[in-house]
Amino acid sequence: MIRINDNYLKLRATYLFSEISKRVSAFQKANPDRDIIKLGIGDVTRALPKVCIDALHLAADEMSKDSSFKGYGPEQGYSFLREAVAANDFLSRGADISPDEIFISDGAKCDTANIQELFAQDIRIAIPDPVYPVYLDTNVMAGRTGDFAQGRYKNIVYLESTSENGFVPELPKEKIDLIYLCFPNNPTGAVITADLLKDWVDFARENNALILFDAAYEAFIRDETLPRSIYEIKGARDIAIEFRSFSKTAGFTGTRCAYTVVPRSCMAWDSNGNAHSIHDLWNRRQATKFNGVSYPVQKAAAAIYTPEGKQQVSSLIDYYLKNAGLIRRELLSLGYKCTGGVNSPYIWVNTHKDSWEFFDLLLNKAGVVCTPGAGFGTCGNGYVRISAFNTYEHVQEAMSRISQALKV
Repeated sequence: MIRINDNYLKLRATYLFSEISKRVSAFQKANPDRDIIKLGIGDVTRALPKVCIDALHLAADEMSKDSSFKGYGPEQGYSFLREAVAANDFLSRGADISPDEIFISDGAKCDTANIQELFAQDIRIAIPDPVYPVYLDTNVMAGRTGDFAQGRYKNIVYLESTSENGFVPELPKEKIDLIYLCFPNNPTGAVITADLLKDWVDFARENNALILFDAAYEAFIRDETLPRSIYEIKGARDIAIEFRSFSKTAGFTGTRCAYTVVPRSCMAWDSNGNAHSIHDLWNRRQATKFNGVSYPVQKAAAAIYTPEGKQQVSSLIDYYLKNAGLIRRELLSLGYKCTGGVNSPYIWVNTHKDSWEFFDLLLNKAGVVCTPGAGFGTCGNGYVRISAFNTYEHVQEAMSRISQALKV
């Protein structure tokens, strides 16, 4: 008989965002005339930058002619985009990354999930708490985490991110093989300094560990003293893989384009102690399982690196940061402690009550959707994440409603 992967049964019963959707749908059905403002899931709301639309149109025209038609492209991405990424996102900031170390994909979520396929079953993994659920759930599916009990999986080392440590976890006190880090952080909005990031790089080098560094929100960093890439830290090339996305940078959530950086000097070891290039392993994985991102989408992504594209993307990020600033100020004025909203599109709010209880309060009294912190881990209970991804007018209305609801 056909059997399932039993590890799927170890997953928590409901995926966070599915549960949110279910509750919102139930509320909408019971209150059909009530307008709901969504500040929960991190989906953008503004149109693609004009340079991207223009590039899509031109690429579509190319696809309409036999002489310029493109079929299967390289699984790693077209050279025009890989070269633009290397020059603008890394070399311009002193990070030594070459175009052939960049792999274009259809999403950072996919890449952060798929990368774990390369590694052994019995490695020791450290994952922040709270954290974006994909890091943890994909390792559950792979069978590395053990059983779930009392809010946590027994084989995972949880890196607690709390108000006491500024939501930047401390180094583990035990041997670790694989480390997940995300800055600017999802969900807390916290950022990491170069000195603290160097501590993590040094730890990984000393322990022959690998850091999976999610930098999907780096475009929101406005403080130039903060690193936007782990490769700005000396020695990181040898021990880190970085994930980036055009989703929040340029509004590509529905267009789908991202990339992963795997330096050639990044190594892992087999059971006999022989070193292997992770770059070569990832290249083989992609060539086997992925057919590449479409030509028009890659042309649209490359357009953001033109002078006009840089200006339009910066304006788009400024728009969402303006929303974040408004949310943060209003919550602080109501007496709530929060982090994020600066160098990040997310505001992490200490609610002083159960996360889902606060979620229901905002939904029922204000018609506003947030994200319960408990869905991101044990340390997230008592918090909610509020997203800046909406129109400024909707954010203004949402904060007015929230203010009224919380003052009652």
